[in-house]
Amino acid sequence: MTKEDLDIANVELLEKLDLVVDGKLKRAGALCFYRNPEKIIGGCYVKIGKFDGSELLYQDEVHGSLLILADRVIDLIYLKYLKASISYYKETRVETYPFARDAVREAVFNALIHCNWADNVPVQIRIEDDAMYISNCSMLPFGWTVETLLSTHVSKPYNPDIAKVFYRAGYIESWGRGIQKIRDACKNLGADDPEYIVHGEDIMVKFSALQSAKVLDTKALNVTKDVTKDVAIEIKILALLKENASITTTEIARKLSVNRRTIQRSLDVLKSKGTIERKGGKRYGYWEVYE
Repeated sequence: MTKEDLDIANVELLEKLDLVVDGKLKRAGALCFYRNPEKIIGGCYVKIGKFDGSELLYQDEVHGSLLILADRVIDLIYLKYLKASISYYKETRVETYPFARDAVREAVFNALIHCNWADNVPVQIRIEDDAMYISNCSMLPFGWTVETLLSTHVSKPYNPDIAKVFYRAGYIESWGRGIQKIRDACKNLGADDPEYIVHGEDIMVKFSALQSAKVLDTKALNVTKDVTKDVAIEIKILALLKENASITTTEIARKLSVNRRTIQRSLDVLKSKGTIERKGGKRYGYWEVYE
């Protein structure tokens, strides 16, 4: 969408997206934009869990509209659940994650768009040291198989209205190339091709970790509430920086109701990870957020 597209009344925007019928908002519109869609569909959220074999180490539930979920889920996975191996090319620090971020992002978007939310089952993301599984309730188009999914095909979204919103918002394209982009991202990382598994009305994609990028986490069994709290603050800070690149540390502290020292510590962590960068001077500078 262009700035002109968004510079209109909410009702007009929803009508342009074909989300209003006879003056009433479609369910897809509520799921995409309403901040508490679980009042409509109880299972409209995302579950993320870190596992060691059959043991659940820690987990999160991410709530909000589908567009909010699209942003928050990816940030949470890469800030809390994964560690990057560090290497250096000449004097440049290089961070390599075991799962291709572009591939995971596309897979999460696909899960949100194609999920049969009427089943009241959330999108589920299971993360292990060697694999990541992203699953959602859905069915392939009539006559399709996994082979069809992996070959060149037309775009047939399970939820066309939701897909249209994500397309107009710039999250996806409309050519049915999502899976090819996922495979390309895995190939570029050097990881194996993702595996697609269909169980009745459940579709799952399995990503295999790039072994050379794995970081042994000796503290995985001792994850504390403080770590979870710090990561949650970092997620909120990223959201504020995306909304206003010129926001000050004091303003962030006020909005999040925490002290400036905590905010500064979280900003330092995000900078060390290469997630954000401060550009310009203290008075007229701004924050650059890297996906």
